Amino acid sequence: MPVIRNRNQIPLEDVSAGSKTQRQSLTEPGSGAGFHMRRFVMGPGGGMPRHTNAVEHQQYVLRGGAEVGIGDETHQVTAGDVVHIPAGVPHWYDADEDEGFEFLCVVPDDEDRIELVDE
Repeated sequence: MPVIRNRNQIPLEDVSAGSKTQRQSLTEPGSGAGFHMRRFVMGPGGGMPRHTNAVEHQQYVLRGGAEVGIGDETHQVTAGDVVHIPAGVPHWYDADEDEGFEFLCVVPDDEDRIELVDE
């Protein structure tokens, strides 16, 4: 059964591990689709520390830019870029100081465990 939701009716939640970072669950896990979608919004200079996820995720950058670390590599990403992060690989984000960073993130409905990783 189709579900249509407007993002303006879905609350943004602060991400406690992040700096100036909020998450919005656009679709819910367990909907039967096998995956769900989230929107992340990082204010200028915000970000997320080095961490791992138990599930892979794919991201589409909506606006702004960031330096993104994936494993031992660092990448500059901007609006229109697509990012794939394999399960279990350490990664982090530093949002642009002027524009911030906003992206969609699609993950499988499998149980996700997020663990912070020491630098």
